[in-house]
Amino acid sequence: MKIAVSAAGSEVSAPAEERFGRCAYFLVFDKQGNLQEVINNEGAASAEGAGIKTTQVLLRHHVDVVLTGRVGPKAMTALSSSGVSVYTGVSGTVAQTLEKYKNGLMEPLAVPNARQHSGIKGSGRVVK
Repeated sequence: MKIAVSAAGSEVSAPAEERFGRCAYFLVFDKQGNLQEVINNEGAASAEGAGIKTTQVLLRHHVDVVLTGRVGPKAMTALSSSGVSVYTGVSGTVAQTLEKYKNGLMEPLAVPNARQHSGIKGSGRVVK
């Protein structure tokens, strides 16, 4: 099993990142919590569709579980239909988030918890 944590940096001491599609990195761990790889999130720089592009990156790396904060509708649909489990509630460092998951303290996410286009363009705000 591969567990990916959205992160602001490439170290386990880096802050866990709330934004799924716009996080800089994913740190991927095995079931025992050993760091297996660091994925540079190429989807983060996308002008639009960052969530879908990020999902494609994770699927290429055969990730089974994602620990993050907010996931939009298109990314959530793609992750769910691909059999990837999503958990929300990242906080603190990547290492702390992984411990929360291992201790059953993160919420499974079954539906999107962010609106479409809530990433970089409007930062989740309604633009008038």
